[in-house]
Amino acid sequence: MGKVVAIANQKGGVGKTTTCVNLAASLAATHRRVLIVDLDPQGNATMGCGVDKASLDLTACDVLLDGVDPREAIVAPAEGDYRLLPSNQSLTLAEVELLQQPEREFRLRKALELVSGDYDYILIDCPPSLNMLTVNALAAADGVLIPMQCEYYALEGLTALLNTIEQIRSGANPKLKLHGILRTMFDPRNNLATEVSGQLTQHFGDRVFRTVIPRNVRLAEAPSFGRPALYHDKYSRGALAYLALAGEINRREAAAASA
Repeated sequence: MGKVVAIANQKGGVGKTTTCVNLAASLAATHRRVLIVDLDPQGNATMGCGVDKASLDLTACDVLLDGVDPREAIVAPAEGDYRLLPSNQSLTLAEVELLQQPEREFRLRKALELVSGDYDYILIDCPPSLNMLTVNALAAADGVLIPMQCEYYALEGLTALLNTIEQIRSGANPKLKLHGILRTMFDPRNNLATEVSGQLTQHFGDRVFRTVIPRNVRLAEAPSFGRPALYHDKYSRGALAYLALAGEINRREAAAASA
């Protein structure tokens, strides 16, 4: 059974989609079978994988609302040995329609049960808000990976997200855990960033990934080319950082399996 990881943060612009796409490509480069689930109506992960979101026949919306088998909607990006359940603006409809559906929180979980045996990791790119799509992701996930910038307001948002995770764990998904906190867009020359980073590691210990994602031009421009940084410039600091993160996650999983 694949490990299902929701990549979530209610704050926008913290690197959720960048992390989802680049981590997927990096895990695939380590010979892991990976599926991205784009659960954001903006479809940025879909575009970041080089898939034209306007020309899709089936999307995550069809899977959630109409019970379409996810295997019919999953596509293979042109670059990278991973798979994608794409989305586009039609997913906005699902945000509203799901509120009237029976077992509305568990639609994604039931869909992923059909394919979880085909993958080692399923990464869910969540929208930057706590709506029914995010609740579906958290109800389906084994763990939550939280990308965050090391700035003052990020700590406040982190507290709110951890409270949400606790609410989901006490109700819809008792197995949900904090998979890890990932420091993104990090600039070591910034004293506040260094201070917040220290507070995170002091409070959360080894739940903070040792890998830190730096601010990097190649990483920022790769989505405009519709490709992960690994295929845009594999020697860039951003690409190397996500490869390091993939290695750290694989080691964690191996250690947990042997425990």
